[in-house]
Amino acid sequence: MHHHIKALLQSALHIENTIDIVLEKPKNKDLGHFATPLAFNLAKIQKTNPKLIAEEIANTLANHTEFEKVQALNGFVNLTLSTTFLQHIAQKQMQHFMSFEADSISSNTLQDTHHIHTPKERILLEFVSANPTGPLHIGHARGAVYGDALARIGRFLGYEICTEYYINDAGAQIDMLGLSIFLAGKEHILKTQVEYPQSYYKGEYIIDLAKQCAQHFGEDVFKSEDSISSLAEFGKNMILQEIKENLAQVGISFDCFVSEKSLYDRWQDTLNTLKSHQGIYTKEGKIWIASSQINDEKDRVIVRENGEPTYLAGDIIYHQDKFHRPFEHYINIWGADHHGYIARVKAAIHFLGYDENKLEVLLSQMVSLLKGGQPYKMSKRAGNFILMKDVVEDIGSDALRFIFLSKKPDTHLEFDVDDLKKEDASNPIYYINYANARIYTLFDKSGISMHDIAHTFTQLNINEQAKALLFEALCLKQVIESSFRDREIQKICEYLKSLCASFHSFYNAHKILQSPNEKSLLYVLMIVSQSITLGLSLLGICAKTKM
Repeated sequence: MHHHIKALLQSALHIENTIDIVLEKPKNKDLGHFATPLAFNLAKIQKTNPKLIAEEIANTLANHTEFEKVQALNGFVNLTLSTTFLQHIAQKQMQHFMSFEADSISSNTLQDTHHIHTPKERILLEFVSANPTGPLHIGHARGAVYGDALARIGRFLGYEICTEYYINDAGAQIDMLGLSIFLAGKEHILKTQVEYPQSYYKGEYIIDLAKQCAQHFGEDVFKSEDSISSLAEFGKNMILQEIKENLAQVGISFDCFVSEKSLYDRWQDTLNTLKSHQGIYTKEGKIWIASSQINDEKDRVIVRENGEPTYLAGDIIYHQDKFHRPFEHYINIWGADHHGYIARVKAAIHFLGYDENKLEVLLSQMVSLLKGGQPYKMSKRAGNFILMKDVVEDIGSDALRFIFLSKKPDTHLEFDVDDLKKEDASNPIYYINYANARIYTLFDKSGISMHDIAHTFTQLNINEQAKALLFEALCLKQVIESSFRDREIQKICEYLKSLCASFHSFYNAHKILQSPNEKSLLYVLMIVSQSITLGLSLLGICAKTKM
């Protein structure tokens, strides 16, 4: 709808492509569906009074069937769309929605290929990438849900997106996992008194892993420290499998997994590449990357005095692997504690000979969780963490996804899980689902199917309130585009809450069934339902048709 109106203005007014046409929604709905300040932009070019240009624009557009009314007011041009045009747009949305449903069922993708005419850029999207040393906690979940929703929305808009999980399976954290399992086995299986180091992995899951290792290797595996690396590898694989299962609980899967360990055979080649671009130097027996030359606050060590690569080294190899692949854009979703890490990784990309500006890093803040106004209980199984699995079992995948997407990921999020169990307007996912179920109930009571309305309805006969509701339901596409462009998925959440509030108000104020224009109103409500269903699906949520 927005693209159509912009294209019409450009064509009818003979406007050059270099001039941006802005369409705004007036705060006063009586002024129309859209307002454009276009006359002010043209006035600067033509050195003319914007009020005169606005009147000329209004006169030029007055006879177009897309508009019921065009009004020039103080230099702005207010546009009221015609019912005929809104029905035309509704028909197109309905066709796209049906194609989207069919594509989603047949290919399990979220790309509306029927309205995308030109392929868009290929994007490699990496997210979660939690160390395979323990179960997923609630902090990991926020970035996981955000990344998955971003991929769904991007694919719907025609972007070719590959989702990737980077497995940090090399280095000290994996060694510590093996040692933690080894000590847990000695204590709980061999019943030997052990002394734990100050830093080790705690929680019942480590004891569970030790028991699984005993079944797999035999109890003798805990008698010699030579087995620690085998225990680490086994434990890592078991935890990674659990992580995949936890993610599947909320509908998240990945196109590929990349092992840090598997990349280290390229380390010398990576060092040679960095050296060829004057990106590294040796000092005090260490190898440093000259990241301060590329916006980092200081240079960083990438190889220690003993020849062991640092944590940063793994990320350098990984990003060389990423940029070697044929993508136009790269997105990483990291925890907010990695903010200072961005500059050094971008510096590495630069010294590897790639364009560091192709990497976009989005940050995800931690979550504060309450239950009945009190801090949510930590999991004994994982030590001092709240497990994602526990919260999903408590409130369900849909509520978790919606609340995590309802705010920008780089802002603090606090919520009480008990609020998401309420069956009233305070629970947004209930409120939205209730609207959709209400529409389905109306169709059931009418004896008319959505299929019949979609394929046989011809002429809309609606009042201004129904027209306003239809217009709002047809704004979803613009919201989707804006949410992806700005990486602000909460815009879809806000839109859905607003649309459902408008629907509930309309439902309470108007007689729908057995009214003279029953079919027209049911047609409008069908479009509302489709927008709810599509919006939720892009968030990874299946809309309910019954409550």
